[in-house]
Amino acid sequence: MYKPLPLDAIALQQPVPVNVWDPKGVLLLRKGEAITSEQHRGLLMLHGPVVLESDWRAWTYSYTTELDRMVRDNAPLNRIAGVSHAVDVPNATAREEAGPVEAWTDLHASLGTLLHQGAAAPQFFERIERLATRVQGLWCAAPDNSFLVLVQLLFDARMGYSTTHALLSAGLCALVSPHTGLSPGEQGTLLRAALTMNIGMTHAHDAMARQTAPLSSAQRQAVQEHPTLGANLLRQLGVIDPLWLQLVEEQHERPDGSGYPAGKCTTDVAPRLLQMADVYVACLSPRPGRGGLLAQQVARELYLGPDQRPDPLGALFVKHVGFYPPGSYVRLANEEVAVVTRRGPKANTPRVFSIVGRQGMPLGEPTLRDTQDPAFEVKASLSPGDVRVVVNVPRLLTRR
Repeated sequence: MYKPLPLDAIALQQPVPVNVWDPKGVLLLRKGEAITSEQHRGLLMLHGPVVLESDWRAWTYSYTTELDRMVRDNAPLNRIAGVSHAVDVPNATAREEAGPVEAWTDLHASLGTLLHQGAAAPQFFERIERLATRVQGLWCAAPDNSFLVLVQLLFDARMGYSTTHALLSAGLCALVSPHTGLSPGEQGTLLRAALTMNIGMTHAHDAMARQTAPLSSAQRQAVQEHPTLGANLLRQLGVIDPLWLQLVEEQHERPDGSGYPAGKCTTDVAPRLLQMADVYVACLSPRPGRGGLLAQQVARELYLGPDQRPDPLGALFVKHVGFYPPGSYVRLANEEVAVVTRRGPKANTPRVFSIVGRQGMPLGEPTLRDTQDPAFEVKASLSPGDVRVVVNVPRLLTRR
């Protein structure tokens, strides 16, 4: 598969970072060669220049990664603005074959940079589109692996909470939305809204996740205002999709009108699913002074709804997420502590590996247990604060 190449993005006398072809597969420019003049550029454009899709992904990835690196290093704005598209491109195949931990931590760094930049983010719309495509691709290709990695990142206090929250919320929307009747376009917009819903308070979101004291009046005001601020900021950054903006602006409105900032009654599927994902991730997340709420408890509350009656959308959410998401911890009938690595055939029968024996001692090797066997059935969720063993996620993924 080929992608059209915008040759006007390549400066004269700069080596092209990938091979350039015509649509019939004839090589026009070898990687490392340069466009020597405007006449040369015009001749190339007559042939309809294209690049391999894998090279295009690697190229755009390298370009945005360089932008993000410079921002994280506090490079001057004139240097950031002057970054050329002719950046070095690593081997695309090697990058795509990186494990899920590397892929998600890389996405975490890129999205975190973008959200913290906010209004100052260069090429925001193009960058968030590429990030959204990669996020959706990873979730579709390996949902349980993605779940496992991101829930473990959620439990890691060293990681930026707001960014992990966004990635996991987007994944939950990607997981459930195909079963709701939403169109593919609406599903994509929902995922983008989840990635950006807290852009109006990213810095404050991280700070509030770390503090033990109650929120100050200024923080409560920031929470109340962030949906409106976020939607306005996205408009400034080039987002024109009305559903995307509506979802961000109404993310905390409720069906009974008890939400904020406007007290609207929201009953449509997309905003309700975004709310469920947001609440689910927030409840799972451990905070200073309290552990995360138990996954089974959060699932039960979503299933029953605020009026304690079964909610069809909540039931659908629980059906596809399960009672015990990958990455979370459980206690088994034999008193072992296990980490969930995959959703099971039923919501209450996940695939797990025991990591702590019945006597409370860490096991030398994670041990697979069949939770459909009464001897190893799940008895309870555990908060991450109750588990003293550090999970080696890359190693665990090879055992799945």
